[in-house]
Amino acid sequence: MLRTVPHFDRIGEENAFAVLARATALAAGGMDVINLGIGQPDFRTPDHIVEAAIKALRDGHHGYTPATGLIACREAVARRTLTMTGMEVSPETIMIMPGGKPTMYAAIVMFGEPGAEILYPDPGFPIYRSMIEFTGAKPVPVPVREENGFAFSAEETLALINENTRLLIINSPANPTGGVTPKAEIDKLVKGLEAWPDVAILSDEIYDAMTYDGETHTSLLAYPEIRDRLVVLNGWSKTWAMTGWRMGWSIWPNSGKGAGLYDKVRKLAVNCWSCVNAPSQFAGIAAIDGPQDDVDRMMAAFDRRRKLVVERMNAIEGVSCTTPKGAFYAFPNIGATGWQARKLATSLLDETGVATIGGPDFGILGEGFIRLSYANSEENIERAIERIGGFLAG
Repeated sequence: MLRTVPHFDRIGEENAFAVLARATALAAGGMDVINLGIGQPDFRTPDHIVEAAIKALRDGHHGYTPATGLIACREAVARRTLTMTGMEVSPETIMIMPGGKPTMYAAIVMFGEPGAEILYPDPGFPIYRSMIEFTGAKPVPVPVREENGFAFSAEETLALINENTRLLIINSPANPTGGVTPKAEIDKLVKGLEAWPDVAILSDEIYDAMTYDGETHTSLLAYPEIRDRLVVLNGWSKTWAMTGWRMGWSIWPNSGKGAGLYDKVRKLAVNCWSCVNAPSQFAGIAAIDGPQDDVDRMMAAFDRRRKLVVERMNAIEGVSCTTPKGAFYAFPNIGATGWQARKLATSLLDETGVATIGGPDFGILGEGFIRLSYANSEENIERAIERIGGFLAG
C-alpha cells in the first residue's frame, strides 16, 4: 500500500451522502424509499436563475473568472448582505466559493494545527469536526442542548475558551437541529469574546433566510467589534434550491487583526479550485437580484411540513420533537424508545424504506436523536412517519 501522510487518516465524512447512496441503491432494487435524510430542497432551481446561466453560456462566458469571483457577483452579494443584515460590506472582502464547505476548509486550515483548539457546535454539521481533526488541532465540542431550544449558550461556550483556542465556529439557524440562537445570547457571546481578542470566529449562516414563527436571524456582521476576526459563510444552495450548482460565498476581514486573511484565501483558491465556473456566477446574480416569489413559496411549503413533522412525531409513543425555528430539519428525541440512534436509522431504512440520519453522526451529543429533513412532500412525510410509528410500535 502506498504511504500517505498521517493527517489523511483523520478525515471523516458526511454520513448523509452514504445514506443517500444506500437509499438510492434500495430504490433501484425496487424498494419504495422515502428520503428524509439528505439536506437539500426538493424544489427545482427557479426558472429565471436557470435561464441566466443558459444566457451566460450562449453569450460566451466560458472562461476563467477571477479567483475571488466576478465583481458583479460579489457586488450582488454585498447588496444582499445589506438587505439581510443592514451592514455594508465591501465586494473586496467577498469570495465566491464552490459551495459552503470550501469556506469551512479555508478557515479551519488557516487556524488549525497541532496544539491549537477549535470550538464547534455539537450536535453540528459533521464536516466541522472532520476538518479540525484533519489539521491536527483539538476539536472542542460546544454543547447545543434540547432544553435550550437547540440554541447555543454563550456562558457555556465562553467557558470552553482558553489560551490555545484559535477559532470558534457557530451555526444559527442550525443543522441538524433547526435551532435558532436568540440575539440576546449572541450579544452575550460577543461581549464575552472581548476577553479573548485573538480568537477568530467562523459564523455559518447558510440558513439565514430560513426562519419561522417570527424568529429572526442575527448575523455576526452586526457586531463591528469582532468584524476584524470574523469569517461569514453563506451561499445559494439552500435559499434558492441550488445545491448542485456548488455556489457559495464568504465574507472575510481585511483590516485590523484580520488584515491579510482575504489574500490568503485568494491564494488558496488559486491553488485548489482556480475559480467558480462563470455561468453559475451569472445564475447567482439572478438569484439575488431577481424575483423572490419562488423562495417565498418554498418557505411556505417548508413551514407547513415543519408543523406536520412536529405534530406527527410527537404522536408516536416514546418520541418527543422540539419545534425547529429554522432551516428544514427536525431533531426528534427517540431516547425513550430504547433504540440507539444509529441502529434505529439503519433499521428504518432497511426495513421500512425511510431514510433518516442518526444523531451521533452530528456529534457525541446527538445520541438519542435522529435527524429528519422535511425537504420532501407532505404526502411523503405523512407516509414516512406512519412507517416510523408502525416500526416503533413493533
